[in-house]
Amino acid sequence: MSNRVRLGVNIDHVATIRNARGVSYPDPARAAVVALEAGADGITAHLREDRRHISDADIDHLAAMLRERGRPLNLEMAVTSEMLEIALKHRPHAVCLVPERREERTTEGGLDVAGGHNWITPFVEKLSANGSRVSLFIGADPAQIEAASRTGAAVVELHTGAYCDAARDGDADAAATLLVGLKAGAKLAASLGLEVHAGHGIDYETVTPIAAIPEVAELNIGHFLVGEAIFIGLGPATVEMRTRIDAARAGA
Repeated sequence: MSNRVRLGVNIDHVATIRNARGVSYPDPARAAVVALEAGADGITAHLREDRRHISDADIDHLAAMLRERGRPLNLEMAVTSEMLEIALKHRPHAVCLVPERREERTTEGGLDVAGGHNWITPFVEKLSANGSRVSLFIGADPAQIEAASRTGAAVVELHTGAYCDAARDGDADAAATLLVGLKAGAKLAASLGLEVHAGHGIDYETVTPIAAIPEVAELNIGHFLVGEAIFIGLGPATVEMRTRIDAARAGA
């Protein structure tokens, strides 16, 4: 396994800002280029059922632009027939299947693969046969990880939101317990032949212990970087995150 952790930058909330005014800027595709030039390895975008940020036109543009550049698009999507059709059309490098509720502000938890195995597995099979690498966004729960391994998915992305929230809130005991769970989940997933990614809620402080987990191959980070871009720019924010990820892995 390579010691370097890949960084995927999620540009959803560039689209959120654009959509607040119903205009054409800021352009998520331009943000993608800035992030790639600053050290991101790929771009993540979540096409939601309600199109609250990324639009179908964004996916069209990003898929074509990243293909020309030879860089990967990670399409996050719900497990629905509408999204399957879109993913099969664009054949993104990676598809991350996530739970989705219209009422939620952001993805609240992991996909229930154990409870929905018979429903999720056909999606994994169709997407994989179409050339996309399929990831399942799940909590660091052994039952969910074991179920994910039975779907044929190549990757699991561990939901780091609870850990990041506890760390930011100063609840050291809860954060420590949740980090232990993430480490155990990553180890179990790797032992089952799954590549391990992680994401949700990661900032400059919480990235270090997550990136230091030896089984983690990729981090997907968005909201914090877009927020930090207001103050220092997306390029410098991505450079700083890339630097911290590399330092964490070097010191692991």
